[in-house]
Amino acid sequence: MTVVKNVLAIVSPHVGGRAAGGALAGLLPASAHVTVVESADEDPAALRAAHVIVTGLAPVTAEHIAAAPDLEVVQCASHGFDYVDLEAARARGVHVCSIGSSGAEKQNVAEQTFALMLALAKQLIPAHTALTEADWALPRLQQSITELSGKTLGIVGLGHIGEEVARRAVVFDMTVVYAGPRPVAAETEARLGGARHVELDELLRTSDYVSLHAPLTQDTRHLLNAERLALLKPTAFVINTSRGALIDQDALADALTAGTLAGAGIDVFDPEPPTAALRLLKAPNVVLSPHVAGVTRETLVRIALAAIQNVAGHLEGKPLGDVVS
Repeated sequence: MTVVKNVLAIVSPHVGGRAAGGALAGLLPASAHVTVVESADEDPAALRAAHVIVTGLAPVTAEHIAAAPDLEVVQCASHGFDYVDLEAARARGVHVCSIGSSGAEKQNVAEQTFALMLALAKQLIPAHTALTEADWALPRLQQSITELSGKTLGIVGLGHIGEEVARRAVVFDMTVVYAGPRPVAAETEARLGGARHVELDELLRTSDYVSLHAPLTQDTRHLLNAERLALLKPTAFVINTSRGALIDQDALADALTAGTLAGAGIDVFDPEPPTAALRLLKAPNVVLSPHVAGVTRETLVRIALAAIQNVAGHLEGKPLGDVVS
C-alpha cells in the first residue's frame, strides 16, 4: 500500500513563486501530496500536516518546525542552508538537506565570480557610465585598469563551487591559494595549477582578489570583519557570490570609502533584497548584482531536479543525500 506524504513547497516570489513551485510539484511521485506556498506562514494547515518541506531560499524557523509535528525533512533547493533553523531541526530529529554535492550551481556561480572580477579589473561600470554621458574617460581610468593574469586569487572555501572558480583562474594564468578547514587532495591541488592551502589571514594579506565560497554558519558570519578587511592590500578586490552575511557590510563600505580597498564585486546581501539604507549600495568602486549567480535558466533546472530527486528518493525509502543537520 502506497503511503501518501504531505510536501510543502515554499518558493519565495523573488525566485519564481507559485509558478516555479507548481513546476517542482509536477516532478514528485504520486505518493506526494504537494501544497505550494510563497511563505511558510501562508497556509498554517498545510504546514501543520507537512512531512517534507522543500524551500527555495524561504526561511524555515524554529516556530515553523515546531508547528509541523510530523515533519521528517527540510530540503533546501540551494547549496546554502542558513535560512533554516538547524538547531531547532536537530532538536526535533528533522533532517535538513542541501544540494551541495550536485554541483547544480557551480558553473554559473563561477562565471558570475569572474564577471565581477573582470568588471572591476577593467573598470567596466565607470567606463560605461562615463561614455553614456559623453565623457571619454580613458585618461582618468587608465591608471586603475588592471589584469587578472599574474595575480593571486584567494578562494575562501574550496568546495564544488570554489574548485570551479579555481579551474577558471588557472586558465587566466592566476596563482590560486585557498583557505578552509583542511587541505584538499594533493592531486586536486595539482589539477588547479598547484593551488596551496593557507591560513585565512595569510590568504587575505597576499591575495589580489579574494573570492568567498563558504557556507554561512555561526562561525562564518562576518568572517570578513573590519579587522580582517584591514589585512587586505589597498590594491585588492573582494568578491562575494556566496552569502551576504559572510562580510560585515558596513566595514566593507568603510574600507571602500576610505580607499583602503580597491573594490568589491557583490552578488549577495544581508538582508535580501537590501534596503536603500545599505551603505554598500553607494560605496565607491563596487559592482553589484541581485543574487543572480545561481539563477540562470539552466541552473534553476539543475537545482530543482537535485532537490526533487532527493525528496523523491526519501519518499521511496532511499537514504537522503547532502544531509547538513
